[in-house]
Amino acid sequence: MKAIELKNVTKYFKDGDETIEALKPTDFSVEKGEFVAIIGPSGSGKSTFLTITGGLQSPSEGEVLINGQPFSDKKEKERAKLRFDEIGFILQASNLVPFLTVKQQMKLVDKVTRAKSKIDVEQLFEQLGVAKLKNKYPEELSGGERQRIAIIRALYNDPTIILADEPTASLDTEKSYEVVKILAKETKEKNKATIMVTHDIRLVDFCDKVYVMKDGVLTQKDHVKAEEV
Repeated sequence: MKAIELKNVTKYFKDGDETIEALKPTDFSVEKGEFVAIIGPSGSGKSTFLTITGGLQSPSEGEVLINGQPFSDKKEKERAKLRFDEIGFILQASNLVPFLTVKQQMKLVDKVTRAKSKIDVEQLFEQLGVAKLKNKYPEELSGGERQRIAIIRALYNDPTIILADEPTASLDTEKSYEVVKILAKETKEKNKATIMVTHDIRLVDFCDKVYVMKDGVLTQKDHVKAEEV
C-alpha cells in the first residue's frame, strides 16, 4: 500500500514580477516498508518537497495523499492532527522546546498523543549515546546532541511515516551510521514509510530507492555520483 503519494504536485513563489518554480510537476510515491533517500545540492527543492509531503506547507497545484487519503487539501487543524498521529518529523533545526529538559520533551509527546503506543525510548537513549542527558535543557547540549534528541522525539510516538531532513548533518560518521541504521530498522520491522533528505552520499546504501533533486525536478537514480549531491 502507498503510504505517501504525490500527484502532479508543484510549488511556486512570487518574487516581484517573477515566478519561481521551487518544485516542478512531481509524481512520487513511497510504499509501506520502503526507505527512500533524496539527495541534491542546496537550493534544489529538497526541503520544499519534504515540507509539502508532510503538510507543513501546501502545494501550489496537485494533490498529496497519506495512506490513500487526501491530505494537502484538508484544513490546517485536520492536517495538524494527522501530523501528530502519523508523521515523525526530523528537521535540520532540532526544534526542541527551550524550557523543557530532554525527559520533559518526551512527556510533552505523551500529552499530545496520549492514546498512541510508544516505542522503547530508553533503548533509543542508549543507542544514540544520550542516556546521561535526560535532565539537561537544550541550551546545555551540543548541536549533535540536540539533533539526536530530536530524532528520538520524532520516533518516540511510533509514527507510520518518517520524514527526515538532513538528520545526520550535525553528527560524526559513527553516529550518522547509527542513526540511519535505526531509521532503516524502524522502517523494515514496523512497516513504516521513510523519506530521508541528505547530502551524505555514503548513507544511500541503507536505502531502497534513491532520488536526485535538481532545479525542482525529482529523478530516480540507480547510481548516484558525488557531484550530484
